[in-house]
Amino acid sequence: MIRVDDLRKAYDGFVAVDGSTFEVDRGEVFGVVGPNGAGKTTTLKMLAGLVEPTSGDVEIAGASAGSLDMRRNLGFLPEESPLYEEMTAHGYLEFFADLYDVPTETARERIEEALDRLDLEHRERRIGDMSKGMKRKVAIARSLVNDPDVLIYDEPASGLDPLTTNYIIEFTRELADDGKTIVFSAHNLYHVESICDRLIVMNHGDIIARGTLDEIRDEHGQTAYHVYTDVPVRDAAHDDDEDHYQVVVGDMDAVERVRREAQADGGRVVDIQTEDPSLEDIFLDIAGERVESAREPEAERPTQEVET
Repeated sequence: MIRVDDLRKAYDGFVAVDGSTFEVDRGEVFGVVGPNGAGKTTTLKMLAGLVEPTSGDVEIAGASAGSLDMRRNLGFLPEESPLYEEMTAHGYLEFFADLYDVPTETARERIEEALDRLDLEHRERRIGDMSKGMKRKVAIARSLVNDPDVLIYDEPASGLDPLTTNYIIEFTRELADDGKTIVFSAHNLYHVESICDRLIVMNHGDIIARGTLDEIRDEHGQTAYHVYTDVPVRDAAHDDDEDHYQVVVGDMDAVERVRREAQADGGRVVDIQTEDPSLEDIFLDIAGERVESAREPEAERPTQEVET
């Protein structure tokens, strides 16, 4: 459904995106995550045809990025989405449906369905008088008026209260279940973890990890094993709630070592609990490594002669 090949964007020598390649399947929620300045938004705007790549190719539903066919089959929600505040929700959405040449009756049906699913009240209220959450719902409804197969959502729940945020995240997953293909970016990695089928992690314009969460966890994460014993062992802490001792280790060999130590002191292992790293844990680890590698001491960097 989406194919990105060696995508690159440079601004006056600054490389914002450096050779990204990935594919997104039909009906998939595909996450794009990374710290500020990683190249996420630039990537999404190139996919939407709003920013022209320096080099590389983007194809969406068989059409080139920025082409008329692609635009008709795409819904884009930027992180900041100014609306026409003098209009009502109905009037605003009807205006955009007309821009897409959606027949009047079809447009009305789509608009009512979208607003019903988004649980938007006060649809005849002036948009400028709406809350931020209501405005975001109107912007999401706008992305659906042309019934696109592909949706690109950049921070769809940014700055919203928890209730509205959860509603929008769940609605995004429902759209994928309906067959929409969604590229999704968010700073809240819990949301990415909860709805994305696959994802890429970006930093300094590069893709530094990719795959399903399980694949990324297997490659970059570290499972922790919480081992509980009934006698003290090396590095163990006393569990105040139970008459047990707890030690955290990183592999099964270490678990076996704890078992032998407990047995040698006349005790035993009473419980073992595994803790898989969250996406946030992995992200902080691999993005942090990349940041540190970019901060080499000045004395270790190669020097260059400067002509004067």
